[in-house]
Amino acid sequence: MRIGGIDIGSRYIKHVVLDGSQLVETYKVETGYDPFTQCKELLDTTKPDALVATGYGRHLIANGGGIPTVTEIKAAARGARAFFPTCGTIIDIGGQDTKVIQVNSEGSVMTFEMNDRCAAGTGKFLEMMARALGFETENFGASCENSGYEQVAINSLCAVFAESEVITLISKGIRREAIGAALHRSIASRVASLAKRVGVRQDVVFTGGCARNPSLKAMLSERLGQDLLVAPNPDILTAWGAALCAEQSPA
Repeated sequence: MRIGGIDIGSRYIKHVVLDGSQLVETYKVETGYDPFTQCKELLDTTKPDALVATGYGRHLIANGGGIPTVTEIKAAARGARAFFPTCGTIIDIGGQDTKVIQVNSEGSVMTFEMNDRCAAGTGKFLEMMARALGFETENFGASCENSGYEQVAINSLCAVFAESEVITLISKGIRREAIGAALHRSIASRVASLAKRVGVRQDVVFTGGCARNPSLKAMLSERLGQDLLVAPNPDILTAWGAALCAEQSPA
């Protein structure tokens, strides 16, 4: 049976189709202004036998298409455990929120916290800062990995105020790589503090599109005192978890 999971996020829609435990199809498209139509077109293409939706837009597709839903907290935990059975903590940095989830030895969610009040420390924030510094978003983290850059501080993670700080630092002749590293340090410190409030259980899995960022991964690892586990396609783990939930909730 082909089971599907669709994660309707603020920035991207991720859709996977599994045949048993094997990935047979995967899609990632921008959410845009009409996510329902985007989802419908994807599902008309893949036609899974069973489907579960998750993400911030899950109720839109549930109401419009009669599709079962699961919270992104449960889906992220299920997806992370599928790749890393020893997972005890999940850090998920998405387009517009950050989630830290603690699970027990059976993989059930024990507690979690979210930062969803603003874009601070999220993928959207990094996209905005990359543009302000003239980096391609995909290369932003790799461009800031060199520890030899001068140390500067970014005092605000509000997107508006941080951009003003960036402009001021540029005007002082600070290299953009150093400014980028400072932005990554600020995000890592904020996320690590969130994780410590939840309680960090080994092993820690880093998911979401930001898990592709090597600087952020390294800085988080340093602050948490342990290596972070990252799947080959970390941005689809929540959709993968939703697909696994579809085994019990046929559409």
